[in-house]
Amino acid sequence: MNSTRRSELTDRQARLAAIKNAQKRSERKRTLLVAAIAAVVVLGLTGATITVIVRQGQHDASIQAAAKSPIAGVKTFTGLSRNHVTGTVAYAQNPPVGGDHAATPQNCGYYSAPVADENAVHSLEHGAVWITHDPHLPAAQLATLRAFAAKNPYVLVTPRSGLPAPVVASAWGVQLQLPSADDPRLPVFLTAYVNGPQTPEPGAACSGGIGTPDAP
Repeated sequence: MNSTRRSELTDRQARLAAIKNAQKRSERKRTLLVAAIAAVVVLGLTGATITVIVRQGQHDASIQAAAKSPIAGVKTFTGLSRNHVTGTVAYAQNPPVGGDHAATPQNCGYYSAPVADENAVHSLEHGAVWITHDPHLPAAQLATLRAFAAKNPYVLVTPRSGLPAPVVASAWGVQLQLPSADDPRLPVFLTAYVNGPQTPEPGAACSGGIGTPDAP
């Protein structure tokens, strides 16, 4: 092989090596870029998740703190009887907050139809909070109430005509009238009074009684 051919071959090999090296550098850059983007995405998601968790924790803490103080608008009722009776009872409050009641409690949960007062009052005796609402409450607010019932096995939610307010939260001996299911006092009321100190039989079951709540 003459010197010219050897020189051409050497040049081709050099160019090929240069091309391969350039390709390798490009691949490394792409790999680093993809890794960097992935890291940013992961960090972003992690940061967002942490932010959500922190905010939720702060929100829960504020509700817990508020539940230890008097809640604006809560009315208290005393001298409530606790006899088991048959038939209907003429209650002094609408909805009732206690008194004589049926021997079987209403199973807690969300109902799209009204339930008997006498069974619901028995649930209050067991530590439940009974949230009654106007039957024509907007769907978004109904979803809020359904979520409360889904999260807490001692929350009973039912529609009720003739209420004094669009939403009324009742526990044994206490009641809060609300203009909306989104009123910030509602979760505070639940925290304060679900199996709260006013409960005659705290911890007694709010299941195994009567009624089948709507599916979540």
